[in-house]
Amino acid sequence: MSENAREAILEAARRKAQAHGYGGLNLRDIASDVGIKAASIYYHFPGKAELGAAVAKRYWEDTAKNLEALTTQIGDPIKALNAYPGLFRRSLEEENRMCLCSFMAAEYDDLPDAVKTEVQAFADINVAWLSTMLAAALIPKAKCQTRARAIFAAVAGAQLIARSRADLSLFDALINSFREAGLMPK
Repeated sequence: MSENAREAILEAARRKAQAHGYGGLNLRDIASDVGIKAASIYYHFPGKAELGAAVAKRYWEDTAKNLEALTTQIGDPIKALNAYPGLFRRSLEEENRMCLCSFMAAEYDDLPDAVKTEVQAFADINVAWLSTMLAAALIPKAKCQTRARAIFAAVAGAQLIARSRADLSLFDALINSFREAGLMPK
């Protein structure tokens, strides 16, 4: 089985998990989406837990690359912080989907340990990047981590509320209210 099939499986699984969470990772449905037999998935992933962990790991690795791109392409930390919610907005733009790791975090008690590890890594890379940007924006270092967690939670929460209403403008309004309230630097 080719590496292209593995990539197609990961992509189909990402889309399923963003719409239905870990619980929605049905190997038969994913195989159908990819155009292969369900048994072919086991060539790359021994089971659902391994597939879920691989999808969550790929998701946070891609997010880390996107965060690095914000840093290098924008340069200014305040402008990069203001662009940050756009990463979450993209999921909503894609058929009202959720951030994969935020969705899986809501299912935390039911996740296999390997998936939990990857979901936690997603939060960690977001908080670390936000902390770095806040420090670069001259926020007192002692407050950066706590504020970074608050921003991460607020943006993920805004996505959840907007998704529940299928209203992208609600996401934008919430993000603007976070800026007006001073949570996010302007």
